[in-house]
Amino acid sequence: MISVGIVGGTGYTGSELLRLLAQHPSAQVRVLTSRKEAGLRADTLFPNLRGHADVVFSAPDPEALAGCDVVFFATPHGVAMGSAAALVERGVRVIDLSADFRLRDPVVFKHWYGLEHSAPALLEEAVYGLPEVHRDPIREARLVANPGCYPTAVQLALKPLLAAGLIDAQSLIADCKSGVSGAGREAKVGSLLCEAGDNFRAYGVAGGGHRHAPEIEQGLRDVAGGDIGLTFVPHLLPLIRGIHATVYARLKAPATDLQALFESTYADEPFVDVMPAGSHPETRHVRAGNTCRLAVHLAADQRTVIVLSVIDNLVKGASGQAVQNMNIMFGLDERSGLDAVPLSP
Repeated sequence: MISVGIVGGTGYTGSELLRLLAQHPSAQVRVLTSRKEAGLRADTLFPNLRGHADVVFSAPDPEALAGCDVVFFATPHGVAMGSAAALVERGVRVIDLSADFRLRDPVVFKHWYGLEHSAPALLEEAVYGLPEVHRDPIREARLVANPGCYPTAVQLALKPLLAAGLIDAQSLIADCKSGVSGAGREAKVGSLLCEAGDNFRAYGVAGGGHRHAPEIEQGLRDVAGGDIGLTFVPHLLPLIRGIHATVYARLKAPATDLQALFESTYADEPFVDVMPAGSHPETRHVRAGNTCRLAVHLAADQRTVIVLSVIDNLVKGASGQAVQNMNIMFGLDERSGLDAVPLSP
């Protein structure tokens, strides 16, 4: 049985980790930290876990965490980079759900997150945890940087086209929408029902763009093997869960069989579902599931490819992908703890 620690278990990603790991056949949460909620049972804070998770919050204790096989950081940006090195040195494998180890360049990280990176050596070692691209390095990794939600949806949408060299990599557009849970559990005016409900708005456009942009660009460069040009605009939907990314690219030449390309690329991927030609995946099709559902279309001009990509931002976009990475790191079936059917309605 894999012994699991979760640092920062009071947010949405922490509660999702608890929900998913409660049904995992080979892992058990032993340590769950929160200074504020120390002494409180997790199922008191999250009643949906009653009968499934009896772990108690405790104050962060490096020794207790060092006794775990794997530690998840479900913390604000800046926390994991201050604690991960000590755990890794003691043989604990670390999966960080924040952005601390996603961007390889510490200068770029400081620009977008306003923090000096305190573990640059470990930053060089960290493996970006998108299994469909980096599965082999994830297997051996001591530290995995779990991708962001928008970056997951966009990269999976564009991987087949970029890897095949079929599109102009300098004119990519990602028009993305997210549910409100993507903003986290902390109280914010923009997340209030009266602000987000019955409304639809773009954000992260002014001031140079959204901080997920450099992460998406970094991942797409890896696949393309060169520079890319991306316009990325996120929007807030009056939903609790879900991301819908509509991604546009220009073909270099008349289309080959794009449907066959996507199907062959993801034929062996347990959590990417290429839907039949002509499909329109919806956010409700993946609610509470770890699946990314894709549909590829060719516009009337026969040169513009449109890829529709939907994920649950808290599962494949965060905690589910983190558990998937854990399964890979420990040689388990990737589907362990993640094979629940999405909810509908």
